[in-house]
Amino acid sequence: MKVIDVYSQYFAAKAFINDLQRNAALVFLQAVSEEGSISYTVNVNFWPYRDETDWGVTYDALYTKEIYRAKGRRSRKREQEILEGDFRKLVDELAAEVNGQVFWDKPLREARYD
Repeated sequence: MKVIDVYSQYFAAKAFINDLQRNAALVFLQAVSEEGSISYTVNVNFWPYRDETDWGVTYDALYTKEIYRAKGRRSRKREQEILEGDFRKLVDELAAEVNGQVFWDKPLREARYD
């Protein structure tokens, strides 16, 4: 199994999960390739981020949604369509399920692509 973080970026965010205020979110599109199949998941992970030196990302507030699974292999075209299409809407839906919010206009770091 090969796991690839196609896109990831840190943003300011707001959520209260497991009795802890979360002030940032890591959002990412992940591809998993295994035995001739490919799947893609949209992910949001809220973490405390108390100040600009706090990059201790926790994984107790990670929410995921599989959005694609089929025979085949990784497609950069499909990945671009996801990122330009419903990616942010899907992240917002995951965040809303836990009364969270990602502030898309407040990135904490530059986007990373693989």
